[in-house]
Amino acid sequence: MKRIFTLTLAMLLAGCSQNPVEGDPANTAEGDAATTSLPVNGVTDDEVLIGGMLDLSGPFAAFSVPAVAAANQYFETVNAAGGVHGRKIRYIVEDHAYQVPKAVQAANKLVTRDKVFAMLLNVGTAHNMAAFPVLDNNNVPNVIPLSLAMPMQTEGDFSRRFTIGSTYYQTMKAGMKYIIEKENVTKLCTMYFPSDFGEETHQAAKELAAEINTLELVEVSTHRPDETDMSGTLAKMREADCGLVAVALTVRPSIGVVATAKSMGWDEAKFIVPISSFHSAVSGAPGGITEGLYAVSLWEDLDILKANPKTAEWIANYKKANGEEPNTGAAIGYLGAKILVEGLEAAGPTLNADSLAKGIETVNIDDDVINAHIGMSADNHAAVTQAYLSQVVDSQWQTVAKIIE
Repeated sequence: MKRIFTLTLAMLLAGCSQNPVEGDPANTAEGDAATTSLPVNGVTDDEVLIGGMLDLSGPFAAFSVPAVAAANQYFETVNAAGGVHGRKIRYIVEDHAYQVPKAVQAANKLVTRDKVFAMLLNVGTAHNMAAFPVLDNNNVPNVIPLSLAMPMQTEGDFSRRFTIGSTYYQTMKAGMKYIIEKENVTKLCTMYFPSDFGEETHQAAKELAAEINTLELVEVSTHRPDETDMSGTLAKMREADCGLVAVALTVRPSIGVVATAKSMGWDEAKFIVPISSFHSAVSGAPGGITEGLYAVSLWEDLDILKANPKTAEWIANYKKANGEEPNTGAAIGYLGAKILVEGLEAAGPTLNADSLAKGIETVNIDDDVINAHIGMSADNHAAVTQAYLSQVVDSQWQTVAKIIE
């Protein structure tokens, strides 16, 4: 799996355009004129068509499905008030089940057949990168993908990329460092699925071991996304006396790792997961089996934020519309929809890829629902730079510290 991912990544990088540079015709007024002269798809006097390719039936459906529901709920409110500059927003979504070939098919359908104006909440790093060529060739902005991987902010046409916030690498490095210093950890281990969040978690662990004289990376293991038996790996890590284990797997295996460690009676080690497992299904796992688990995130858990009246109102509205409590995926869907709408508003009535990009770059607001500052600029296309470390206490995520300001 790792070799296939690496090969695919290398092939995609070779085919993706580079960030605009000073002096490049594509980055001049002449280049802008040429860009805006391309046909503007998905925009009429009364509608703007937005597409999304998400995992609605695979390992990250627990994030994707609520994200789509929250985004549509936000758009419904905007549309009921008349839309944006008289245009109502229509969001159409394709399921790729977390499979890259299906993601390519979905991107091609949405861009070339449905002719969407922009993409919103696309799930998966390899999946987004596989779609970059068709998006770039058709001048389609990629807004708030459900990926915090570094390539989302560095590969391809920067002017058309707008991400959620701080990367997996940045947040996991900050979270691990906090625990290492607080708990005097001297031996670090990683268990990861060799994809975006897994590779960046492992990279952060290696760098911490190189930077901290008293820290050693003693055990490393990679796993398949469908792997369930982690007992052998955990036995080796216990024998190596790991003080902190970074677990970058999908939601269900992450729960299984912590549950297996507890069943083994291995209580000495701490476990930390990336934002991809900062989910109520993890904190609320039956029998309290994830008690004590750490996770990083870009904002605090909704159970904490609901003390805020605006958050409580949003939670109640989401629950009424969808019959269940919102989770981190829903919060990301809300955030993505809000940023898109703010960008459309700022773009003005004359809408094209350039005016949307310039509009999103003006977004600078304090959001009351997720209690985060959303700030974009011409040089910064990451919406939220803050990050938190949380821990499962009594089956809920409780804030430990703010690890990135």
